[in-house]
Amino acid sequence: MGKKDIAVIVDERTVTYIHSLETGNSPLLEEMEAYAHKEFVPIIRKEMESFLQNLIYMTKPKRILEVGTAIGYSALIMAEAMPEDCRITTIENYEKRIPIAKANFEKSEKGDRITLIYGDAMEILPGLEAGFDFIFMDAAKGQYINFLPEIDRLLSKGGVLVSDNVLQDGDLIESRYGIEKRNRTIHSRMREYLYTLKHSDQVVTSVIPLGDGVALTYKK
Repeated sequence: MGKKDIAVIVDERTVTYIHSLETGNSPLLEEMEAYAHKEFVPIIRKEMESFLQNLIYMTKPKRILEVGTAIGYSALIMAEAMPEDCRITTIENYEKRIPIAKANFEKSEKGDRITLIYGDAMEILPGLEAGFDFIFMDAAKGQYINFLPEIDRLLSKGGVLVSDNVLQDGDLIESRYGIEKRNRTIHSRMREYLYTLKHSDQVVTSVIPLGDGVALTYKK
């Protein structure tokens, strides 16, 4: 995550100031963050951490689904805020990150309340039982629209869906022909995803220029 990436969506000085207000995380999360930056593993941005935790404090979910575990950072961020009777199910498709995420969960006091499933979310989601109160989408951006039918089935009425990185470092506001050819499929699919969410009469969605863009969706 470079300076250019941040400045595209929100003024860099504003982001720097917001970051300066943070009080820090647990030693485990600080260790994971350092590892992620060193190894170029994408994790949620600082401003997204507190936003995600606030939503969980407010909604008090009993079942959380995360699509895209990586090294387990965001799952543990959510675990810090979830109620005692809440459980997290998280899905990861990149085999090399599975043992790292497992090890991080084992180091955490709340790791026993997190179930990690390895595999392709398109294959795993249909086998999950509906009734998730909170879903965090942070996987391959070009797949969001393909995941959506199952995500809709799995999300309870009154539940919240949070979709991260939806503005794609500002590329989404550009014309399809104004971005690199290799990124055009993701660009089209993400636009379709946001359009579908905004025009569905089953949900209410706000697109927020936070971090790299967040879609916050409430299921009626």
